[in-house]
Amino acid sequence: MGFFAFLILGLIAGAIAKAILPGKQGGGILITLLLGVVGAFLGGFIGNAIFGVGVNEFFSLSSWLLAIGGAIIVLLVYGMITKRSAR
Repeated sequence: MGFFAFLILGLIAGAIAKAILPGKQGGGILITLLLGVVGAFLGGFIGNAIFGVGVNEFFSLSSWLLAIGGAIIVLLVYGMITKRSAR
């Protein structure tokens, strides 16, 4: 998958992960989209390490599930960090 396709996948995965997570997360849409890109990278890394499947093709269901799962993990960690620093 090319760089721009990976970027678009991460941006969309971040938006989907934000919609899936309940409650209000800190940060605006730009932070969410950037965390989605990081989450797509993390999901691809974890998927490759555990299942032997990475984020290889844009129109692959496994790529989308790994990217969204990674984005959810990153958004949860980001939410825990920002809640701790707000106290």
